[in-house]
Amino acid sequence: MRANQRRYFIIALLLLATTLPALIQRAAVTSPSDSPFLVENWSTGEGLPQSSVLGVLQDRDGYLWLGTLNGLVRFDGLTFTVFDAVNTPELPSSRIVHIYEDRRRQLWIGTETAGIVLARPEGLRNLDVGRGSREGRLRAVAEDQRGAVWLYTADGQLCRYLDGQVHVWQVGADRPSRCRALALEEDRLWVGTDHQLTAIGPLKDIEPPRLPVELVLPVTRLDLLVPSRTGGHWRLTNGRILLCRGNQLVRDLGPYPWRPNAWPSAGCEDAEGNLIIGTLDETSGDGVYWFDAEGRATRLGKAEGLATEGILALCMDREGNLWIGCDGGGLHRVQRKRFRRHILTGGLVAQTVCSDADGNVWMGFTRGLGLHTTNGLQEFGPEHGLVTPYEQNVSALWVDRQQRVWVGTGGGLFRWTGQRFERVAGPPALLTAVAAIHEDRAGRLWFGTQAGLVGWDQGRWRWLRTADGLGADSVRALADDPQGALWIGTIGGGLTRWVSNQTTVYRKTPGGMPGDDVSCLWVDDRGAVWVGTPGQGLACFFQGQWHRFTTQNGLPGNSISYLLEDDAGHLWVGSNAGLLRIPRETLEKLRTGQLRNVTGRVYTRADGLPTGECTQGAQPAAARTPDGRLWFATVQGVVSVHPAELRPNPFPPPVLVESVWLSGEPVWIRSLRNPSLSRLVIPPGRNRLEIHYTSLNLSAPERARFEYRLAGYEDTWTPADGSRLARYPNLPPGQYEFQARAANEDGLWSSVPVTLKVVVQPPFWRTPWFLAAASLSLLAGVAGTVHLISTARLRRQLRQQQALERERARIARDLHDQVGANLVQVALLAELLETDKDQPEEVEAHARQITETARETTRALDEIVWATNPAHDSLEGLVNYLCKYAQEYLALAGLSYRLDVPPLPDVPLAPEVRHNVYLAAKEAIHNVVKHARARSVHLRLRLDNGHILLEIQDDGCGLPPDAAARGRHGLENMRRRLEEIGGRFHIAAAPGGGTRVCLEFTAFPERR
Repeated sequence: MRANQRRYFIIALLLLATTLPALIQRAAVTSPSDSPFLVENWSTGEGLPQSSVLGVLQDRDGYLWLGTLNGLVRFDGLTFTVFDAVNTPELPSSRIVHIYEDRRRQLWIGTETAGIVLARPEGLRNLDVGRGSREGRLRAVAEDQRGAVWLYTADGQLCRYLDGQVHVWQVGADRPSRCRALALEEDRLWVGTDHQLTAIGPLKDIEPPRLPVELVLPVTRLDLLVPSRTGGHWRLTNGRILLCRGNQLVRDLGPYPWRPNAWPSAGCEDAEGNLIIGTLDETSGDGVYWFDAEGRATRLGKAEGLATEGILALCMDREGNLWIGCDGGGLHRVQRKRFRRHILTGGLVAQTVCSDADGNVWMGFTRGLGLHTTNGLQEFGPEHGLVTPYEQNVSALWVDRQQRVWVGTGGGLFRWTGQRFERVAGPPALLTAVAAIHEDRAGRLWFGTQAGLVGWDQGRWRWLRTADGLGADSVRALADDPQGALWIGTIGGGLTRWVSNQTTVYRKTPGGMPGDDVSCLWVDDRGAVWVGTPGQGLACFFQGQWHRFTTQNGLPGNSISYLLEDDAGHLWVGSNAGLLRIPRETLEKLRTGQLRNVTGRVYTRADGLPTGECTQGAQPAAARTPDGRLWFATVQGVVSVHPAELRPNPFPPPVLVESVWLSGEPVWIRSLRNPSLSRLVIPPGRNRLEIHYTSLNLSAPERARFEYRLAGYEDTWTPADGSRLARYPNLPPGQYEFQARAANEDGLWSSVPVTLKVVVQPPFWRTPWFLAAASLSLLAGVAGTVHLISTARLRRQLRQQQALERERARIARDLHDQVGANLVQVALLAELLETDKDQPEEVEAHARQITETARETTRALDEIVWATNPAHDSLEGLVNYLCKYAQEYLALAGLSYRLDVPPLPDVPLAPEVRHNVYLAAKEAIHNVVKHARARSVHLRLRLDNGHILLEIQDDGCGLPPDAAARGRHGLENMRRRLEEIGGRFHIAAAPGGGTRVCLEFTAFPERR
């Protein structure tokens, strides 16, 4: 894996080195402005590895492939990618002389001396044909209906490649030949050499080594065979250009039109089936000859923009571009211009243009005036009445409904009489520069001057100035709406609406007029007023609402020169950065605010305009002739075009992924013929993804627009802003699909986006098996915890039940032992009382005993009630009850006592603790009274780190030495009670005499 990554990285660096020049500098437009062709040239300065291009091919994906003596080149319209023997070791040579693609998308590569290479998705295969000498180089390739590929070499080897098998025959190998050509017709293969044309077939019946020959035609000289789209082939033989089907002549274009010392070196057909021929001679060549449907040839040479006239290869791509490989001149792209330029002899800058009813077009320039008719361009000078330089600076032209020609100049207003231009008499403002002329729906003429607006209505003049309500006196633009209002655009005074002698001025406001300078106006059929400005873009005023558009909304430039509607209702916008055509349906959405971005086709110098800068400051600066042709003023003359000739590019551009990078390292690069990447698996820790893609729009690649998204990660499309790279710096684990699409120069989007499935693997702790194991562990932990909690709860409930049962047993025992015994004693005494009723002394004694027993029973019941009452389950409850008992009992016994108790915390006691401690302390106090012969008793309570110590000390006779052994005085009973609650019982002699009993316990003993 690491070796593959290193290999990809090295290849990436080598390929990047070959593509950098093309990224730095684009092709140069080399065709003259008045050429009928638009020619662009790429050479070594733009990224080609060599200036001689020997082969040109467009593959089925849309890439352009070039064969040079310094490598095989893949071109997407902007970037050259070079494959040579260094960065592609499987390629035996960098000297490529021929390339061909078959229907299986396999690329056939002919080298100069290293034979033929077949590039397939599974790799490169070297065919053992033509190796070792230049004479064995590949010269022609054709593929028949069965998929067999026929190869013809310079030394006369005819090879057939079918189902991986190669068979070779010698055809015309007996003598040298400059011509080695192939042409297929149904089941027949034509093989051409200098002096012979051989028909081989039927091809389906060929059984090697037999090669059936149908026909052999001797010729004086055969130069070239070119397959025809219409069936058959073009034969360039014996100095004539013939279209043949089989051996039947279909059409004869006549003799060669090129120089006698030149010969046809390459050929192809355009989309209409017209023949195109490139030539060579001993030193260079005679350029390219492009025939039309009538058989007339137009020559392309250096005068039309070619760097050299020696032609090595021709290719017509699917979009209608002609690609020319030149000998020493690099690569050229040729497009037919749709725009025509019209200029005067003495001046280039056109300012105004207007058409008459017959389709003649008047043109005004900074230095002169002209009239374009079917006979050409007629120029007018001082001899026609425009004498001074100011008068020759024509800034406004208008042909009114009576076909009178009005001319506004820097020196005032003139009118054409048929022979000369005469000054128009009127208000003084007509002596200043006239920048705009407009005829309203009522037939009134309006002239915008530096000194205000002048109106002319059947000989009556009217002069409007700022005093009459105009925003400013310098008037540059005029238009009227269906309601009869006149809209007046000024410099510095905004926009004025004038109707029925009432004016309304619109000035620059937020959300309103974009500026106070107006350069052009147009009122559409819905009554919307479109306002062009010299630097603030385009605005639309409709139903009281303003909508504004700038370059941020899709305009090519913010300086708007003129607005013109064509016959289809599309709006043409002249700007400082090209001509924009806005479709009619887009206008409706822009007018109502439904659409914020302007969409349309922009035409610039790359489309054949002499310049992208349209002239500003004059009206009208654009016109439409009755035949629908449009005329525009630019700083390099007047250009004209018929919209029907501007056929949009109908080919949606395919999008292809070119390379994929992870964390700065290449993981896949589109090489010679490797299969496209369909699925990418990203391992954990390498989730910084970069995808490089391209679109194959060879007509205008620099104007391609891109959108991409990663489905599953984002829902909306992301505009690429001209770049061809998508970055995702930190993708979370998951499954996604990368999608990218492109739009061509006419806004046609890819029908199917390119897709790449992306799988980001999670780290091991986020993998399904780990999550499953973790989930099971968690469930097991939860189950264990629940089990432990349930078990503990059951145990606690059991302990509580056991404690309750013990408490019930204790109460029963106490009732039996104390209350029951006392009641039995009372019953016996009552019987004795009955028996001894005749003996007063005995009756009295028995009555006293009954009374004493009743008191003891009452105390016993009080103790039982106290012991069972949970309100007394606290240390304070125990101490209070014990002290009360000791005080009463010791007082009856005549003993003094002392009690030492610290401040008691709020410590709860378990019921069994409280009861057992009380009984043990009671037993100790009883022992003092009965056995110690003491005079005083000392009770002390101490708290020590969670332990409670109760000491009972007397000053009596002390313990006999054998008291513990004999179990007297209830010592064993007290020890047992303390052990039951997890406590300890101590008894010892007290310092100074007497006995000290210590009861040590905790509030809640641990149960085992």
